[in-house]
Amino acid sequence: MMTRSLAFCSLLASSLAVAQGKPLEDRKAITYNEIERGFFFGVSAGFWGTINPPAGPMSAQYFSPGQAALVEIGFDVGERVSPALFFLATSNRMGSDYTGTVRTCGAGGSRECMTSETPQAVRSGDFGSVAPGVGARIRIAGFKDAQEVTRTWFYARVGGAFVIYQPSALISQPDVLLFAGPGLEYFTRLRHFSIGLDANFNFGVLTQSVGFSVLPFVRYAGF
Repeated sequence: MMTRSLAFCSLLASSLAVAQGKPLEDRKAITYNEIERGFFFGVSAGFWGTINPPAGPMSAQYFSPGQAALVEIGFDVGERVSPALFFLATSNRMGSDYTGTVRTCGAGGSRECMTSETPQAVRSGDFGSVAPGVGARIRIAGFKDAQEVTRTWFYARVGGAFVIYQPSALISQPDVLLFAGPGLEYFTRLRHFSIGLDANFNFGVLTQSVGFSVLPFVRYAGF
């Protein structure tokens, strides 16, 4: 009996020694990225001005203030480059003396030589457009906050789109939009969200119209 007790005590002591020899591992803490990147979705809306709207020889032409809204989806390539597909819609105000690209001729505004695309009547006034396209933000300079996290970025934005004007009876010609300009983006402490401002110079290649836009935006990344 004494022998069995001694053997049991020896076995127990050995087990305790082995257990004490293995350090207890701390439970790994869950860490989060200060800024989430990856696939993103963004929306923006703001001012859209056109300096010389598309116009035929018989139409008045002057600066047109307007509004624009844009939705985009893209992917962050590292922290500096963010290509995206977007859909843009714009609306511009014009007076009744603006008849777009519709041609009228003859004394007293005769409509005998209107284009075949608009046989019903001469349209005038406001116009708008829809434009699917592709663009990219290229971040140039970043600034760190008190926690050494780069949250504020200056960037350049470039891109292009295919434009369809509305109503087509006012401007029947499609267009190709090219744009470029600076921007400012701030990555918030909500990790997935950033806010910013695009200021772009816009050029219609086919209609030779030029303008500019200022579009605040909000973006959600990392889904």
